[in-house]
Amino acid sequence: MKTGQYLAATAGELAGHTKADKVAGGVSQKALFHRRGAIELDGDRVVLRTWSDTHDLVLCREDITAIRREFTDLYGRFIGGLLDRGKPLIVDTKTAGEIYLLIDRKEFMETTDNKSWEKELIAWRDEQ
Repeated sequence: MKTGQYLAATAGELAGHTKADKVAGGVSQKALFHRRGAIELDGDRVVLRTWSDTHDLVLCREDITAIRREFTDLYGRFIGGLLDRGKPLIVDTKTAGEIYLLIDRKEFMETTDNKSWEKELIAWRDEQ
């Protein structure tokens, strides 16, 4: 089992932020990513604990349609940091839409473990 701590937002949530929110996000990503908790890759599922007030988000392989790590118009280089390690992990899902994740983010370093999670999630999703 692989575990970590995540900050997350859906694409819709990020698109709904004001300029003031984005400025605040330059100081702390928690201003933009209101979902947070533990992420677990365990066997046949990925679990985002405390996804909402009432439930965890549980994703099976077939729920995930794409996985990529890149800056976008919704979460760009100036908010996420100039380094490659600051790129969000974007997971397209059938159940929750497009999810932006920052896994094990170090606030002052503006780095994440997204690169290793991307590789592991792609390998997991493609297992038969």
